[in-house]
Amino acid sequence: MSRWIEIADGVHARRHTELDQTLGLVVGHSRALVIDTGTDETHGAEFAAAIRELTDLPWTVVITHAHFDHFLGTAAFGDVPVYAHPRCGPAMTAVDHRGAWARRYREQGKPELAERVERARIVLPTHEVDDRVDLDLGGRRVTLLHPGLAHTDHDVAVHVPDAHVVFAGDMVEEGAPPSIGDDAHPARWPGALDVLLALRPTTVVPGHGEPVDPGFVAAQRDAISAGST
Repeated sequence: MSRWIEIADGVHARRHTELDQTLGLVVGHSRALVIDTGTDETHGAEFAAAIRELTDLPWTVVITHAHFDHFLGTAAFGDVPVYAHPRCGPAMTAVDHRGAWARRYREQGKPELAERVERARIVLPTHEVDDRVDLDLGGRRVTLLHPGLAHTDHDVAVHVPDAHVVFAGDMVEEGAPPSIGDDAHPARWPGALDVLLALRPTTVVPGHGEPVDPGFVAAQRDAISAGST
Protein backbone atom coordinates (compact mmCIF):
# COMPACT_ATOMS: atom_id res chain seq x y z
CA MET A 1 0.00 0.00 0.00
CA SER A 2 1.09 3.56 -0.71
CA ARG A 3 -0.08 7.02 0.29
CA TRP A 4 0.85 10.65 -0.26
CA ILE A 5 1.84 13.09 2.45
CA GLU A 6 1.65 16.76 1.43
CA ILE A 7 4.46 18.45 3.34
CA ALA A 8 4.05 21.88 1.77
CA ASP A 9 2.49 23.34 -1.36
CA GLY A 10 3.90 21.23 -4.19
CA VAL A 11 6.17 19.22 -1.88
CA HIS A 12 5.10 15.62 -1.34
CA ALA A 13 6.36 12.39 0.21
CA ARG A 14 5.12 9.03 -1.06
CA ARG A 15 4.99 6.43 1.70
CA HIS A 16 5.18 2.71 0.91
CA THR A 17 4.51 -0.26 3.17
CA GLU A 18 7.27 -2.35 1.57
CA LEU A 19 10.55 -1.52 3.32
CA ASP A 20 8.73 1.40 5.00
CA GLN A 21 10.11 3.44 2.12
CA THR A 22 9.59 7.14 1.43
CA LEU A 23 10.02 8.64 -2.04
CA GLY A 24 9.67 12.33 -2.89
CA LEU A 25 8.22 14.84 -5.33
CA VAL A 26 8.77 18.59 -5.66
CA VAL A 27 6.59 20.47 -8.16
CA GLY A 28 7.42 23.84 -9.69
CA HIS A 29 5.62 25.81 -12.39
CA SER A 30 7.44 24.19 -15.31
CA ARG A 31 9.05 20.95 -14.02
CA ALA A 32 8.73 18.36 -11.29
CA LEU A 33 11.61 16.73 -9.43
CA VAL A 34 11.26 13.04 -8.58
CA ILE A 35 13.35 11.97 -5.58
CA ASP A 36 14.27 8.28 -5.90
CA THR A 37 12.28 5.85 -8.02
CA GLY A 38 11.65 2.67 -6.01
CA THR A 39 12.59 -0.97 -5.83
CA ASP A 40 11.86 -2.13 -9.39
CA GLU A 41 10.16 -1.06 -12.61
CA THR A 42 6.68 -2.08 -11.44
CA HIS A 43 7.12 -0.02 -8.30
CA GLY A 44 8.54 2.83 -10.40
CA ALA A 45 5.58 2.70 -12.78
CA GLU A 46 3.14 2.81 -9.85
CA PHE A 47 4.99 5.82 -8.45
CA ALA A 48 5.00 7.53 -11.86
CA ALA A 49 1.25 6.95 -12.22
CA ALA A 50 0.65 8.41 -8.74
CA ILE A 51 2.69 11.48 -9.69
CA ARG A 52 0.62 11.92 -12.85
CA GLU A 53 -2.46 12.20 -10.63
CA LEU A 54 -0.84 15.31 -9.10
CA THR A 55 0.92 16.91 -12.08
CA ASP A 56 1.46 16.44 -15.81
CA LEU A 57 4.67 18.50 -15.87
CA PRO A 58 7.85 17.01 -17.31
CA TRP A 59 10.02 15.43 -14.65
CA THR A 60 13.65 15.20 -13.66
CA VAL A 61 14.94 12.42 -11.39
CA VAL A 62 17.51 12.57 -8.60
CA ILE A 63 18.88 9.41 -7.00
CA THR A 64 19.93 9.87 -3.38
CA HIS A 65 22.27 6.85 -3.35
CA ALA A 66 22.94 3.52 -5.02
CA HIS A 67 20.95 1.07 -2.91
CA PHE A 68 18.54 -0.94 -5.01
CA ASP A 69 15.31 0.36 -3.49
CA HIS A 70 16.18 3.91 -4.47
CA PHE A 71 17.06 3.50 -8.15
CA LEU A 72 15.77 0.28 -9.76
CA GLY A 73 12.47 1.95 -10.70
CA THR A 74 14.07 4.66 -12.87
CA ALA A 75 13.37 2.98 -16.23
CA ALA A 76 9.66 3.57 -15.64
CA PHE A 77 10.23 7.34 -15.96
CA GLY A 78 11.52 7.15 -19.52
CA ASP A 79 14.36 9.12 -21.10
CA VAL A 80 14.78 11.92 -18.54
CA PRO A 81 17.66 13.72 -16.83
CA VAL A 82 18.88 11.66 -13.86
CA TYR A 83 21.04 13.42 -11.27
CA ALA A 84 23.32 11.68 -8.78
CA HIS A 85 26.74 11.95 -7.21
CA PRO A 86 29.61 10.89 -9.52
CA ARG A 87 30.28 7.80 -7.37
CA CYS A 88 26.65 6.69 -7.57
CA GLY A 89 26.73 5.26 -11.09
CA PRO A 90 29.75 3.00 -10.48
CA ALA A 91 28.19 1.85 -7.19
CA MET A 92 25.02 0.84 -9.04
CA THR A 93 26.94 -1.68 -11.12
CA ALA A 94 29.65 -2.67 -8.65
CA VAL A 95 27.24 -4.72 -6.53
CA ASP A 96 24.73 -7.37 -7.63
CA HIS A 97 21.78 -5.46 -6.20
CA ARG A 98 19.21 -7.49 -8.13
CA GLY A 99 20.63 -10.91 -7.28
CA ALA A 100 21.16 -10.18 -3.59
CA TRP A 101 17.67 -8.83 -3.04
CA ALA A 102 16.01 -11.45 -5.23
CA ARG A 103 17.52 -14.11 -2.97
CA ARG A 104 16.41 -12.23 0.12
CA TYR A 105 12.85 -11.86 -1.16
CA ARG A 106 12.66 -15.57 -2.01
CA GLU A 107 13.88 -16.42 1.48
CA GLN A 108 11.05 -14.21 2.80
CA GLY A 109 8.49 -16.06 0.68
CA LYS A 110 8.02 -13.16 -1.77
CA PRO A 111 8.82 -14.70 -5.18
CA GLU A 112 6.89 -12.05 -7.12
CA LEU A 113 9.03 -9.26 -5.65
CA ALA A 114 12.14 -11.34 -6.36
CA GLU A 115 11.18 -11.65 -10.03
CA ARG A 116 10.43 -7.94 -10.29
CA VAL A 117 13.85 -7.04 -8.91
CA GLU A 118 15.57 -9.50 -11.25
CA ARG A 119 13.84 -7.97 -14.30
CA ALA A 120 14.60 -4.36 -13.37
CA ARG A 121 16.95 -2.48 -15.67
CA ILE A 122 19.69 -0.30 -14.24
CA VAL A 123 19.46 3.25 -15.57
CA LEU A 124 22.70 5.13 -14.94
CA PRO A 125 22.74 8.82 -13.99
CA THR A 126 23.14 11.36 -16.77
CA HIS A 127 24.08 14.42 -14.66
CA GLU A 128 26.54 14.71 -11.78
CA VAL A 129 26.11 16.32 -8.35
CA ASP A 130 29.71 16.59 -7.24
CA ASP A 131 29.11 19.19 -4.53
CA ARG A 132 25.85 21.02 -5.25
CA VAL A 133 23.59 21.73 -8.19
CA ASP A 134 20.77 24.29 -8.24
CA LEU A 135 17.74 23.38 -10.32
CA ASP A 136 15.05 25.81 -11.46
CA LEU A 137 11.68 24.05 -11.54
CA GLY A 138 9.94 27.24 -12.60
CA GLY A 139 9.21 29.64 -9.78
CA ARG A 140 10.88 27.26 -7.35
CA ARG A 141 14.59 26.60 -6.84
CA VAL A 142 15.83 23.36 -5.33
CA THR A 143 19.39 22.46 -4.41
CA LEU A 144 20.89 19.02 -4.78
CA LEU A 145 23.86 18.64 -2.46
CA HIS A 146 26.41 16.09 -1.31
CA PRO A 147 26.96 16.86 2.40
CA GLY A 148 29.88 14.47 2.84
CA LEU A 149 30.47 10.83 3.70
CA ALA A 150 27.51 9.33 5.54
CA HIS A 151 25.19 6.39 4.75
CA THR A 152 27.39 5.93 1.65
CA ASP A 153 30.21 7.89 0.05
CA HIS A 154 27.83 9.38 -2.51
CA ASP A 155 24.67 10.51 -0.69
CA VAL A 156 22.72 13.39 -2.22
CA ALA A 157 20.12 15.42 -0.31
CA VAL A 158 17.48 17.72 -1.79
CA HIS A 159 16.86 21.13 -0.21
CA VAL A 160 13.63 22.98 -0.98
CA PRO A 161 14.38 26.42 0.54
CA ASP A 162 10.99 28.07 0.07
CA ALA A 163 9.28 25.18 1.88
CA HIS A 164 12.03 24.68 4.48
CA VAL A 165 12.18 20.97 3.59
CA VAL A 166 15.15 18.63 3.15
CA PHE A 167 14.87 15.18 1.58
CA ALA A 168 17.71 13.30 3.26
CA GLY A 169 17.58 9.85 1.65
CA ASP A 170 18.87 7.17 4.00
CA MET A 171 21.09 9.60 5.89
CA VAL A 172 18.01 9.82 8.13
CA GLU A 173 15.69 6.94 8.99
CA GLU A 174 12.53 7.02 11.08
CA GLY A 175 10.98 3.94 12.65
CA ALA A 176 14.24 1.99 12.78
CA PRO A 177 17.89 2.71 13.53
CA PRO A 178 19.97 4.05 10.64
CA SER A 179 21.29 1.32 8.36
CA ILE A 180 25.07 1.23 8.81
CA GLY A 181 26.29 -1.16 6.13
CA ASP A 182 29.74 -1.99 4.81
CA ASP A 183 29.63 1.09 2.57
CA ALA A 184 28.70 3.50 5.39
CA HIS A 185 31.00 6.02 7.05
CA PRO A 186 29.71 6.31 10.63
CA ALA A 187 32.63 8.46 11.83
CA ARG A 188 31.85 11.09 9.19
CA TRP A 189 28.07 10.67 9.08
CA PRO A 190 27.33 13.09 11.97
CA GLY A 191 29.17 15.86 10.13
CA ALA A 192 27.01 15.32 7.05
CA LEU A 193 23.88 15.62 9.20
CA ASP A 194 25.26 18.87 10.63
CA VAL A 195 25.42 20.19 7.06
CA LEU A 196 21.75 19.33 6.58
CA LEU A 197 20.75 20.86 9.91
CA ALA A 198 22.62 24.07 9.00
CA LEU A 199 20.07 24.51 6.20
CA ARG A 200 17.54 25.16 9.00
CA PRO A 201 14.75 22.94 7.67
CA THR A 202 11.48 22.62 9.53
CA THR A 203 10.84 19.18 8.01
CA VAL A 204 13.29 16.45 7.04
CA VAL A 205 12.06 13.58 4.89
CA PRO A 206 13.92 10.31 5.51
CA GLY A 207 14.45 7.54 2.98
CA HIS A 208 12.40 5.24 5.22
CA GLY A 209 9.72 6.27 7.70
CA GLU A 210 7.65 9.36 8.38
CA PRO A 211 8.87 12.97 7.94
CA VAL A 212 10.63 14.28 11.05
CA ASP A 213 11.73 17.54 12.63
CA PRO A 214 15.31 18.80 13.14
CA GLY A 215 15.32 17.58 16.75
CA PHE A 216 14.87 14.01 15.54
CA VAL A 217 17.78 14.42 13.13
CA ALA A 218 19.99 15.88 15.86
CA ALA A 219 19.19 12.95 18.15
CA GLN A 220 19.97 10.46 15.39
CA ARG A 221 23.23 12.30 14.69
CA ASP A 222 24.19 12.01 18.34
CA ALA A 223 23.34 8.31 18.39
CA ILE A 224 25.47 7.63 15.32
CA SER A 225 28.31 9.66 16.84
CA ALA A 226 28.13 7.72 20.09
CA GLY A 227 28.25 4.45 18.21
CA SER A 228 31.23 5.45 16.08
CA THR A 229 33.57 6.51 18.90
